[in-house]
Amino acid sequence: MKDRIGFAMGYLYRFGPFEIDPQKRALSCNEAHIPLTPKAFDVLLFLAQNPNRLITKEELLQAVWRDTFVEEGNLKQYISHLRKALADNSEDNRLIVTITRKGYQFTANVVVAEAADIPKRNAAQVLTSGVSTPGIAVDAKAGNENSRPQALTVLESSKVNAVIPRLWSRGRIAAVLGVAAVVLLISGYISWRRFRAAPPPRSEKIMLAVLPFQNLTGDPNEEYLADGLTEEMIAQLARLHPEQLGVIARTSVMGYKHSDQRLDQIGRDLSVQYVLENSLRGNGNRLRITVQLLQVKDQSHLWAQDFDYRPRDILSLEDDVAKAVAREIQIRLTPQQQSDLARLRHVNAEAFDAYMEGRFSLDRDNDGDLNRAVSYFEQAIKLDSNYAPAWVGLSRARFRQADRGFIPHEEGQRQAREAAEQALALDPSLPEAHARIGQMKRLVDWDWMGANASLQRALALDAGNPAVLYGASTLAGSLGHFEEALELVRRSITLDPLNAASRESLAQVCWAMGRQEEAEANFEKALELNPGLPGDHEWLGLVYLVQGRVQDALVEIEREPMAALRLQGEAVAYYALGRKKESDTALSELIAKYQMSAAFQIVDVYAFRKEPDKAFEWLERAYVQHDGGVASTKWDPLLKNLRGDPRYIAFLKKLRLPL
Repeated sequence: MKDRIGFAMGYLYRFGPFEIDPQKRALSCNEAHIPLTPKAFDVLLFLAQNPNRLITKEELLQAVWRDTFVEEGNLKQYISHLRKALADNSEDNRLIVTITRKGYQFTANVVVAEAADIPKRNAAQVLTSGVSTPGIAVDAKAGNENSRPQALTVLESSKVNAVIPRLWSRGRIAAVLGVAAVVLLISGYISWRRFRAAPPPRSEKIMLAVLPFQNLTGDPNEEYLADGLTEEMIAQLARLHPEQLGVIARTSVMGYKHSDQRLDQIGRDLSVQYVLENSLRGNGNRLRITVQLLQVKDQSHLWAQDFDYRPRDILSLEDDVAKAVAREIQIRLTPQQQSDLARLRHVNAEAFDAYMEGRFSLDRDNDGDLNRAVSYFEQAIKLDSNYAPAWVGLSRARFRQADRGFIPHEEGQRQAREAAEQALALDPSLPEAHARIGQMKRLVDWDWMGANASLQRALALDAGNPAVLYGASTLAGSLGHFEEALELVRRSITLDPLNAASRESLAQVCWAMGRQEEAEANFEKALELNPGLPGDHEWLGLVYLVQGRVQDALVEIEREPMAALRLQGEAVAYYALGRKKESDTALSELIAKYQMSAAFQIVDVYAFRKEPDKAFEWLERAYVQHDGGVASTKWDPLLKNLRGDPRYIAFLKKLRLPL
């Protein structure tokens, strides 16, 4: 770790009535000297250099006692000493906040200036200025990169209470409306630093990770709001400059939500050069969002911004946001993008709140939570029937319920389609709506041209969305265009490297191409990322089966958590082991319990067992049921025994798939 304390020489750190002079190693309050022990001073200086972010105990110990072993209890004594020196005695108004089991956060409004006895290279650099007017964004960019200190941040000296009252709904929506401004300002700053002189080649894409919002409200019921803000910020940034800026997807960053992973390790895990740290606080009827931009290579703080919101300031906030966006990034934006940013988003506050709850439940992905997700999305639509994202959420939830057999298959698909079409009618520029329509056309209609048109439109609107790339990849795989599918899914993984489902998709493409070792490695990686991912144990077992490792295949398949897939895999593995009676038992149970939702899995079993008449009988049933598995007819390796049959060619023609 770089010696940040030594780096501070020549600067003064001011917050409220206090001033820290690193050169004189002195703390003063209204010019009156406050005595501190040497190590207590070092601790305070490090906190002042790194305000408004979680500083782990390990990081603090390493920075101050890097060559000496010190027990954690000693650190607590120094923190206690500093609180007394700063008269920091109120839990509700604290400068040094303890983050339980993690570390500390310094919450003062720090201003950094050059000391008077150091030759001035620049004017004093004000890195932070408190937010005195609610709803006004405070920008804190560096002046001269070579002369500024390492830590930059924006904070307000006042602190917050622990719990956000539920009457905040309008404050919440104001906050989220401002997220676009925050992220666009951040992107503008990155672009200004890196591209102002001359744009880099397209191959030199900047990679950025938006870390999950820390919920510092003290209320665990606000986790859904913190998660929703994280996703909103990622989405806004990803759409901004997809050719120049790659933003890691939500799936890959959420694993760091309760982690104290070092910044350099996060950079290596996600292959990013920049990271955003975020926090969410509340006090009465206000909401504060704090965002900090950090550079991974030296862990330096480059830029920070605070936003304060009150319910009655929504309209003035939108005006301020529009002005800030135009000022910061108009150099890099096309006229159309500038016009889009100037367009205000009017959303019912309570509807948005319900939508965030729905999205939070959808991510949990089980029967009970899917029901809750549907309920929240329907509530959002009832409150604001013109809110297109809520219709997209409802479409996703209904389709997933139907696919998992939780609701009648045909009815669930119909509801999912109607919701997606309504979303598109309300907002033709919403990429998620086009992507949903594309997936419906691929999986239900087998309308390949229509699916391609919808997915290409989604990519045009949001080329940095890994979910859209994933959808385009699955379409290419359905058509047998495996090299294209491989390239698209790899692009998706670049933006979402810790997404187990994307790894699974890559493995499936490799398996279809006969690249068994790559398929095995990627299925194993998917399981490493998510051991409970439905389908992967069976998929890996089937790869073992193709490799001739039949006993290993059965062992792996029996670990599969999804019953229908486990039964399918057992029926195939037992048959390969010559245990036909046990294969029949597994197949009979699969048919008895899951024929309405897993017809295509039954086709796989009969095809593998070289029973073509039964296989084609069930293939027709899958066709009639609009089973989503039919979209994989062209590439599914388990159907290999059918490919020489004229009925297989006829079925491909019926699906309008290329031969």
